Amino acid sequence: MTALATPPVTGRPAGSSPHLLRWLLRLHRPALLAWTVFVLVLAGLLLWVGGPLTDGAVEGWRQYNACESGGCVYDPSAVGRYKDWYTYTTLAVLAAPFLVAAWAGATLTSRELEHGTAQLAWTQSVSPARWLAAKLAVPAVLVAVGSGLLVGLHHWAWSTGQGRIDSAKDWFDIGTYAANGPATAAMALAGLVIGALFGLLKRNSLASLVGSLFATVFLWSVMALATPYLWPTVTKVSSLKNTVPAGSGIVVDQGLLTATGAHLTNPHCASTDWAQCQTLYTKLGAVGYYNDYHPQSHYWPLQLTATAIILAVTALLALAAFRLLERQTGPSAPARKAAAV
Repeated sequence: MTALATPPVTGRPAGSSPHLLRWLLRLHRPALLAWTVFVLVLAGLLLWVGGPLTDGAVEGWRQYNACESGGCVYDPSAVGRYKDWYTYTTLAVLAAPFLVAAWAGATLTSRELEHGTAQLAWTQSVSPARWLAAKLAVPAVLVAVGSGLLVGLHHWAWSTGQGRIDSAKDWFDIGTYAANGPATAAMALAGLVIGALFGLLKRNSLASLVGSLFATVFLWSVMALATPYLWPTVTKVSSLKNTVPAGSGIVVDQGLLTATGAHLTNPHCASTDWAQCQTLYTKLGAVGYYNDYHPQSHYWPLQLTATAIILAVTALLALAAFRLLERQTGPSAPARKAAAV
């Protein structure tokens, strides 16, 4: 996303709210258009994936499963198209927070501070605090609406293939899990605020862009690692006659269970049907497998808890940005009224 060069401040700089809004929309018009195109194109692709491509893949798998020993005809390309475009759209949805962070770091606050036009505006009719509030509020609405729409459509496109396409991604697939939920939309808002904060810190477009991207990647990584521990797990015990522990979902811990309740690392020796494995399990004192995991019923508790944490971090970062701006400019005095019409 790009932004137009800041227009010179005239005798009537964005003094009132309508003027300020029009000024911001004009200033960031290329970014607004780019974001709108990105959201609309990706939304269209997700509708295509969840509609015709899913139906084609369902028919392809139906034909394949109807085949016996051979001599039948089915369409593997339909399954391949669904798989490929599902992957592409998932990556695009996941890229949204980083695109927002890069744009915010490069242009939202850093460019005007770098060129001195923000300081000029502050001497007219816009206080620093009001300038920053408008800078954050206007794109925040657009980012929240756009990213929320994309994750909602992705969740729908994924759900249309569940139970119908044999190769459809599980809910706990890391890319699917992230692109399906509101935590990614919250991360886009966090990227916006991170970009604004780095713009105030660096006052250099390139340095702010790089810093914003790294900080957003760091926050996303921390949340990805923390997510399995945001909600109590379910423990499932299963027989050693199985080759792996029973239970499907986000695994937190699994291994062998002894008669005393101790947990041991799984040696991955397969089932007790193998004499060698039976001897090993007996030597270890293992009586079964244990699996501490999150079943599908934990999807929304995990997503909503992560979303709440990300939004709380975003609010703290926004507060830090206002405090930093106040330290840099001094307490904001009431802005002077704009020149008379």
